[in-house]
Amino acid sequence: MKAIILAAGIASRLRPLTDNTPKCLLKIGERCLLQRTFDALIENGIEEFVIVTGYLKEQIEEFLQKNYAGVNITFIHNDVYDSTNNIYSLWLTRPVADGEDVLLLDSDILFSPQIVTRLLASPQKDILALNNHPLGEEEIKVIVDEQGMVKEISKVCSIPDAIGESIGIERMSGSYTTALFKELQTMIEGEKADNVFYEKAFERLIPQGHTFAVMDVTDLFSVELDTVEDFMQAKQLIPQELF
Repeated sequence: MKAIILAAGIASRLRPLTDNTPKCLLKIGERCLLQRTFDALIENGIEEFVIVTGYLKEQIEEFLQKNYAGVNITFIHNDVYDSTNNIYSLWLTRPVADGEDVLLLDSDILFSPQIVTRLLASPQKDILALNNHPLGEEEIKVIVDEQGMVKEISKVCSIPDAIGESIGIERMSGSYTTALFKELQTMIEGEKADNVFYEKAFERLIPQGHTFAVMDVTDLFSVELDTVEDFMQAKQLIPQELF
């Protein structure tokens, strides 16, 4: 199984912290976000990594080459990172991810490695991690059907109907990624829909019979860092065992 980490964005809402540093290299405690992600994945037996870079890519490449020498890392550069969204970064991984079993992760999550442990242990091959907490307009919200499978996933779906927030870690089977990249080809090449969140592709796959089960990981620590306020709160909230 490969891990795909999307780390191309400018993170303008985190300025001035990201004026000269990519978001994934910001430190919380003793380690930066990217180091924490790599350590968590390696701890769980992941040996192959794909990382999509964009903003200040040289810093990310230098950090990984210095700290994870010998680890199998494929670098992919999104050279239009300033005018596209994460769906386009995901699309760029097609040559190495189409038809493969993968873990997809956003690079701005501070999370317990046990979340990955649980996802990998699940009998469900297509499954996402979910945090059940009070929701607002900004979260990627999840609504499920009677069988507990995702039927809606977006920022704009009904808050009262949602069961929680997708934290930005998904496990996908080879059959799912085959369908995903076929749909992404339609969206990116046919419709030029390169400036939306990748969850839009997830939603379009649901009527085609491809969706996710949900794993509630509310009992495990996770937080997405979008703003300076998020960053400062994370420094206070991080559990001692993750410090």
